[in-house]
Order: sequence, then C-alpha cells, then structure tokens
Amino acid sequence: MAQKWIVSTFGSLDGLELIVVDPPAPKADEVTIQVKAVGMNPVDVKTVLTAEDPGSLMTPLGFEVAGIITAAGADAPFAPGDEVIAFRVTGGYATELTVPAKDVFAKPESLGWPEAANLLLAGATAAEMLHVTGAKAGETILVHGASGAVGVSVLQQAALWGIRCIGTASERTFGVVEEFDATGVVYGDGLEERVRSLAPDGIAAALDCVGTDEAIDVSLALVEDRGRIVSIAAFGRAERDGYRVIGGAMPESARYRDEIRSSLVALAGKGDLVVPVAKTFPFAEAPAALELLATGHPGGKLALVP
Repeated sequence: MAQKWIVSTFGSLDGLELIVVDPPAPKADEVTIQVKAVGMNPVDVKTVLTAEDPGSLMTPLGFEVAGIITAAGADAPFAPGDEVIAFRVTGGYATELTVPAKDVFAKPESLGWPEAANLLLAGATAAEMLHVTGAKAGETILVHGASGAVGVSVLQQAALWGIRCIGTASERTFGVVEEFDATGVVYGDGLEERVRSLAPDGIAAALDCVGTDEAIDVSLALVEDRGRIVSIAAFGRAERDGYRVIGGAMPESARYRDEIRSSLVALAGKGDLVVPVAKTFPFAEAPAALELLATGHPGGKLALVP
C-alpha cells in the first residue's frame, strides 16, 4: 500500500487529504516506482487554490518524482532496483506510483534525490522558452524572474548556448543570478532604463517567468519583434499585445517538453545543469511545504521526501 496526497477541497491549502492507495501492477509498458523525492512546483499551489471544477475534487497533485523501480512491465526498458526520474506523471505526491515507462529516465548518479525530482518541469519549461523565442549565440536576452526555478534553468541553458542574459531579481537574490553568469538588474521603477544601460546593442528576446505588468510592459518596450517575447504567467494580455504564451497543458508545449527531457537529463548528468534545492520536507508535511511555496520566495526548489 502507498500514501498519496490529493485535493479534497479547493480554495485553501487546508484542502489537502492524505489517503492510502494500492498502486496497480504495471502493464507491459509501465513501471512502478518507490518514490524517494517529489518535485514541487508553483502549479501545485495553483491547482489547490484556483481550480473550481467540482468534478476535479480528489485531484492528485504532482508532476515529477525520483525513485527506485520496484516492478517493470515486460516491454519497459527498466528493471527493479533502477534509480530513475519520472516526468510528466499524474499524482506525483505519492510514496509509490505506477507510470508509463516512456516518461521515465535513468537518474544520473551525480544527482541527489531532491535535485533529480525537481529537474525536468522547470528545465523543460526553460528550454521551451528559449526555443520559441529563437534565442541564439551572441544575443542578449532579458529574463524576468531570473532567480526562480525556471529562471535559473534559463540562465544555465542560455549560457551553454553562448547567450548573454540580463535577469531581473530583488537585491536579496542577486547572488543567485550572478552565480549562473548572468547580469542582475533590480525590478521596479526605472527597470526599462536600467536594462537599456546594460544592453546598449539592444535586447533580442524577453522571457517572462513572473507575469507582472511591469515585466510585460518593459519587454514590449525593449524587444522589437513581439513574437520573441514569451510568458509562462501573463496570459491575459497576450492576444491584445501580440506576445507568446506557453504552458504544459498546451499540446504544442507538451510535445516539445516531452522531446527535450532526455537531453536535460544528460546535461544534468554532466554537471552542466544544476538544481538549487532550498529545503526538503517529510512527505507528511506537504501542506507546510506548499505554504512556503505559495509565498513565491522559497529561495530555491522544494521537495517532499517520503
């Protein structure tokens, strides 16, 4: 038997319920994973707080985990004992779960469990943002929310491609931005002018990870081609203002993120892509972990550890 966190009441982080489940035996193309760490993401908080569909009650949480294979179907390229990463899964807030083998990847030995569990959602999102804006070597791009999980992955992947990043952050998180070879700039009044002074040759593309009006307004002012502005958080203005938005629930985004997963695992295995983890929580303390995540300033990734 396994334990699993679900959403039983929407609108409050008090609406989580820990239930006992019996994961199904894996089909031919599936595996069962004993979870060693659960990756946590802002979308988990959004699911609990903003979903309103009564039919979605008892909704499972979590899209990425890392753990050990305990059973494998006949066609799965894994065996019991293999250490793996799984993304995109449904119901990752669990101590054990059965998932399609196509969504499972061998965990690099160099990665700890919490880091492995938090690699792919942020990493794939960052990769897609760079992809859709067509960012390339020699260009300078603006990253809003550069010290967050997706922003940090953008900075690392961009550096590998020879792209210069200017990243917005608070003074408190400047060190995070500069750790990954980017130029930090304080958000707030005067942001456009500060960015212009740091990029006299212009900003080729803007990647928004925060969704504020400031982020969008400054991006529109600095980037000539609005098709090279992308947001993962500011959906309301996209049609009117002509910039791009992406999200894991969009079919095109889902396809790209699935395609890039193995490449990201390989980068992490070589040490070229790291995952700063701020804190781990015992599995039973998922509500407290989500409370910290909901502040928007956890200081790095969070993980649940069964």
